[in-house]
Amino acid sequence: MNVAVMGGPSGWPPGMVTGILAGLGAGAFWGTAFVAPLITPGFSSIDLTVGRFLSCGLLSVLLLLWAGLRGDAHLPTWPQAGAALWLSLLGYTGYYLLLVLGIQAAGAALPVLIIGTIPLWIMLIGKPKGLRWRSLVPGLLLTMAGLALMMRVTAHGAEAGGGSNLWLGIFYAVLAMVAWTAFGLLNARWLGQHPEVNSTVWANWLGVAAGLGALGIWAVAGTDLGTLMARPGFGTFVIVCAVTGIGSAWIASVLWNMASRRLSPSLAGQLIVSETVFGLVYTFAWDGSWPAALQWAACALFVLGILASIKAHR
Repeated sequence: MNVAVMGGPSGWPPGMVTGILAGLGAGAFWGTAFVAPLITPGFSSIDLTVGRFLSCGLLSVLLLLWAGLRGDAHLPTWPQAGAALWLSLLGYTGYYLLLVLGIQAAGAALPVLIIGTIPLWIMLIGKPKGLRWRSLVPGLLLTMAGLALMMRVTAHGAEAGGGSNLWLGIFYAVLAMVAWTAFGLLNARWLGQHPEVNSTVWANWLGVAAGLGALGIWAVAGTDLGTLMARPGFGTFVIVCAVTGIGSAWIASVLWNMASRRLSPSLAGQLIVSETVFGLVYTFAWDGSWPAALQWAACALFVLGILASIKAHR
């Protein structure tokens, strides 16, 4: 793992504070993805996926062109381009399409919770060799307790109004969870093996690859532009695609790459739980509802789990 030469508070490993803040920032941007389908109910999961990653791809192309005009172009080799295409499919277009399908089938709450288990899997799979298992136990237990509390109150409400699509939504959400868990671990490994590629350049390559993937999805299953433009709420749809494409795709990718370089996979993975907290906050704000006491308690446990994991990795 490439560690930045940037110190933190006394007693903290170099770059750790920057990595933690970057990981939390990525979670804040990622959380917007959970509420996007609720803001644009008249548009399909395909439309949202295509729009989001076309926005991300367009921004990435413009940034690469601008860098080229300044004489600072960074073009990938063929192996690097292949890695960007594969990882973008795993962690961008494929993951988000599955997540949106899950949200549209079962509502936002249960998919958010299922995605929220990603930190547990990455912590378990990505534990550094020198870190004792018992050091991770407090963070794992706190996170699991938070998920259990949230599941108890949310699953009850979801089953009451989830209809026949509830289990289909859960299935899609589980597939999304598996896809992004693999992406998180493989992306961190790739960055560690290629310190010559900085976080922004890698985000641009992934963005271009995601844009190409979005064009492929649009060509096969997307809605034609004329039909999209004729639908009520098209302006809102464009804004949501731009915000999620630039914010939760490109900016979050840069921040996550920074966190992945500076932190072990197990600690970076624990920070992903902030995506669940932000996603729930955004969802409650959009619905105009107030979290139940158990949900407040679950969020508190998530935060304590992050703090415990940070302490274990210091």
